[in-house]
Amino acid sequence: MRYLCLICLMILLSCAAEQKEEAAPAALAEEGLHTEVIDYTVGGTTLKGYLAYDKGISGKRPGVLVVHEWWGQNDYSRKRAEMLAELGYTALALDMYGDGKSATHPEDAQKFMMEVMQNLETGEARFNAALELLKKQGTTDPERIAAIGYCFGGAVVLHMARLGTDLDGVVSFHGNLSSMHQVEPGSVKARVLVAHGAADPMVPAEQVAAFKKEMEAAKVDYRFEAYEGALHAFTNPAADENGKKFNIPLAYDADADKKSWESMKAFFTEIF
Repeated sequence: MRYLCLICLMILLSCAAEQKEEAAPAALAEEGLHTEVIDYTVGGTTLKGYLAYDKGISGKRPGVLVVHEWWGQNDYSRKRAEMLAELGYTALALDMYGDGKSATHPEDAQKFMMEVMQNLETGEARFNAALELLKKQGTTDPERIAAIGYCFGGAVVLHMARLGTDLDGVVSFHGNLSSMHQVEPGSVKARVLVAHGAADPMVPAEQVAAFKKEMEAAKVDYRFEAYEGALHAFTNPAADENGKKFNIPLAYDADADKKSWESMKAFFTEIF
């Protein structure tokens, strides 16, 4: 059975979120780095955010949401939050599935995704609740917020940008580019960076062309980077093993991973 991360194009939309914070005990990953699991509630479901920031930096700094792959909020998305914290940001790896659920098999990942897809309003509410949670952190400057996402998460952040969510910028790493929302000129507030694998069969050339046409017609401030030879999930070191195990066209590309991260860093310097 072939499992495609094209499922990521099924994203979210529009509902109110009821939010409640319960901080779990803090942990030190290394000197200066503070990480913390924070429980918050949306529509009766407990979500588990993973907060990371550098204790050695004084004052407020920009905040960055990290939206996970279809596997869920796992070690990979938490590691990216820690990497952002080391760059001087307050980072929150959000939980789109609830209860911190994550998958190691595509069948489970697909099931978790479908639970969100079948109630898009809940998906949007979960993103927005995490956004408000990040803004409320003592180390976050609530006027300077961005979001990044991987695979499914890349599609999520692009979709939220299309909706006009108040973000300074979004970065999609090997995310699906299809639109579920008619974008009007001037409606997108966020600047956009797309990091795309040029050899990714899950995001074909036709989808790329349609995305660029959409962005240009809507006068979005966007940047599109394609990395030659890179397949889907090119930023994740686990992609090679998962690709072979489940017969999915995934592969890690160290060069594309490094280049896309450096592009994100430069992008954040510009927008913040």
